[in-house]
Amino acid sequence: MELVIKIALIGIIVAVLNQILARSGRDEYAMLTVLAGIVAVVLMLMPELKELYSSITSVFPF
Repeated sequence: MELVIKIALIGIIVAVLNQILARSGRDEYAMLTVLAGIVAVVLMLMPELKELYSSITSVFPF
């Protein structure tokens, strides 16, 4: 549950920053902010995905 809350918080912060930057005419920075948010969430999910992959491979050996 903690991971879901962190991802939601990052999403809210990125959305607010995106709106502020887009309205001030800095569309390039707004896009970079969104990209940085996506990268941050993917990096947070990597350990969980690794654990999921190892669980699946232990159940279904290839």
